[in-house]
Amino acid sequence: MPTFTQPLTPAFGAFDSQRVEDTLALMAPKWTTWSLQTLAQRGGPMRVRDIATRLPFVSEQFVSKRLAQMQADGLVIRVGDRRGAPYQLSAFGAALVPVHHALADWSESHLKLGPMAGAERVEDALRRLHLRHSTTVIQALGSGPMRFVAIAEQSGLDDSYARARLVRLQFDGLVTRTGPRHGDPYTLTHAGAALGPVYAAVALWYDAAAAARRHTAAPAVAETRVSTGAVLPPEGARSTAALRRSPLVPGALFSPAAQAQPPVPTAVTAAAVPFRGR
Repeated sequence: MPTFTQPLTPAFGAFDSQRVEDTLALMAPKWTTWSLQTLAQRGGPMRVRDIATRLPFVSEQFVSKRLAQMQADGLVIRVGDRRGAPYQLSAFGAALVPVHHALADWSESHLKLGPMAGAERVEDALRRLHLRHSTTVIQALGSGPMRFVAIAEQSGLDDSYARARLVRLQFDGLVTRTGPRHGDPYTLTHAGAALGPVYAAVALWYDAAAAARRHTAAPAVAETRVSTGAVLPPEGARSTAALRRSPLVPGALFSPAAQAQPPVPTAVTAAAVPFRGR
């Protein structure tokens, strides 16, 4: 397997690994990406049964449970408070578009998986990346090959946990050994070394979400609407720019929303990204 042997740029290790992993974990539950894509392609509210019809390989009951969790996480909102009210993307769910594009592009460029649906490719990438301390280990290896003891020390992990994480990262094609002998250093593969744009997109989304939480506690100001139909506060300018750098064209991961979405209720945006521990 090709390996990366030169130091990464400083920006690669500049991202807060805890925030990156929390954000990836928010998107990682299976069928979350499929549900987000389905709502984005519709461009408006959808009932659970209509979403399940678009996802015939998932039971309606499971779709209902997944959407309920996505609502708790601030990725979707319900239109109305009656039983069976439809769901639609929140501003935060819609703003994940550039993150999903970054994941899909990374997967297509660096993982030999064959033809796959965009949402399936994104979920596969999230499965490889979201585990606790994976980002920390990858960042540690960003400076070049390292022996096991140095990785465990720099990552702050005990030996057994560091060994288990390295085994998983090797299985997922992100880390490899520089040689066959016991004690040979570990190094990033080309796929692992190419994660910079993914981490950057995740950090932009996280910063926009944090800015929105601050915005909800401040006096009301004019909102900024972007072409995806998402409503973002002025503090989310970096996320807005990221969306504009990721044009949504026919056949892309998400299709443009048919209509602009209403502002997210304060009760939802105040806890938009609760970043659950695992």
